[in-house]
Amino acid sequence: MVNVIVPAIGNEISVVQSIKNRAGEVNKKVAAEVKTIMDDVRERGWAAAVAYSLKFDGAEPYEVSKEDIEKAAAKCPKELYTSMEKAARNIEDYQSRLMPEGKVWNVSGGVLGQLVRGLSRVGVYVPGGTAAYPSSVLMCTVPAQVAGVEEITLVTPPTKNLNEAVMAAAKIAGVHRVIAIGGAQAIASLTYGAGIVPKVDKVVGPGNAYVAAAKKLAFGEIDIDMVAGPSEILIIADDGANPVYCAADLLSQAEHDALSASILVTNSGELAEAVNAELKKQIAKLSRQNIIRKSLADYGAIIVVNDLDKAVKVANAVAPEHLEILTSDPWQLMPKIKNAGAIFLGESSPEPLGDYLAGPSHVLPTAGTARFFSPLSAESFIKKTSVIEYTRQGLRSISQDIVRFAEAEGLGAHANSVKVRFEKSN
Repeated sequence: MVNVIVPAIGNEISVVQSIKNRAGEVNKKVAAEVKTIMDDVRERGWAAAVAYSLKFDGAEPYEVSKEDIEKAAAKCPKELYTSMEKAARNIEDYQSRLMPEGKVWNVSGGVLGQLVRGLSRVGVYVPGGTAAYPSSVLMCTVPAQVAGVEEITLVTPPTKNLNEAVMAAAKIAGVHRVIAIGGAQAIASLTYGAGIVPKVDKVVGPGNAYVAAAKKLAFGEIDIDMVAGPSEILIIADDGANPVYCAADLLSQAEHDALSASILVTNSGELAEAVNAELKKQIAKLSRQNIIRKSLADYGAIIVVNDLDKAVKVANAVAPEHLEILTSDPWQLMPKIKNAGAIFLGESSPEPLGDYLAGPSHVLPTAGTARFFSPLSAESFIKKTSVIEYTRQGLRSISQDIVRFAEAEGLGAHANSVKVRFEKSN
């Protein structure tokens, strides 16, 4: 079912590298096609966006009216609606606690500070391929609301994924506009502005390889959250871990996509065998068996190492999107983790807890990018502006320092800008 690697640090590197490479291999295949779409929408605008929507989704894009959003939300099962409201409250609370604030302070020559402002316009992409994702609506939009974004436009393919649950989540999250358009054409429309789709300052949200490639090309014209790849989980477990839980959590990621990666790293050969057996048993009860089997066959791994310190080394090399620590003392290992999108500690903190209800956004760095990217948060939707005010005396006290810098760089006008303020004639 999965690759079981014998002890000896180093053998697992080929598995780690294949996991990191998988998204890149797909993106190479679609990059040229996506560039054509982006260029075409930039040149022809809405006409091009409509043509690609018809080609890929079989439907024209359209804006969902406020009335239709309300009607759809009213059809959402009451229990699900209540759960989504609970999730939204948890997300808002978590993000509000971490939201940076502007501040000013006195220095010897005057006042320095920083303004913090929410972005004006943001586009939220919600995928709609093999499933509908109301959770992504909440995880992307609520942090933007906390940051004070003025206008949030949600885009999602005009397919069956645009259901009551997605519309209910849009209502709960306070989305300003919902436009039924998906794929690279949606990202291009948000990047350049096309027809009913406004040009935005930033695009966030998960998507397939086409969406990821489009976001990569959009960066620079607008900002993006990250170039996300297929989902992944890595579990560090010791001999006391429950193999049933380990297998269930590995499968929770494998069902996302045939490119998803599910990895167990353990210092117990017995646990490795037990989990492998449990995977086979649990798969038989799941609905997305074909996707799961393909995912595990290509990108699943059970890596047996000599000790937990080596398990940590593997985890840091993978830099997984989701990292579970199922050991006798997970808090003892956590400080050693350098690279992970989100860390789940203990057997009562399965990855789906973070996907849906805990509060932190489930939009996380993948394919090793947790080495330098952070999870989506309210801070992802702000911009910061420096504030400088010096008194005349404060400027005078450092004027010669400024002049020296300017003259050393051959910028006479810069030096003069300071000099003229202290010439007797002025």
